[in-house]
Amino acid sequence: MKKNVGSIDKIVRIIIAVIAAYVAYKGMVASPWDYVLYAVSAIMVLTSLMGSCPLFSIFGINTCKVKE
Repeated sequence: MKKNVGSIDKIVRIIIAVIAAYVAYKGMVASPWDYVLYAVSAIMVLTSLMGSCPLFSIFGINTCKVKE
């Protein structure tokens, strides 16, 4: 899979994932939305660990500076 997520983007994704998981865990949102936040958190972590985002591929976005 082609890498399209840069290092700063990875850090931002991890921070957003931690915040979303924290908000869901603390119950700061209504019950159905906490599952959505857990899913968003998991997706953010997975895409940052893989270095590739399917939505970036669809829209042609690339924040990774390394040429392949």
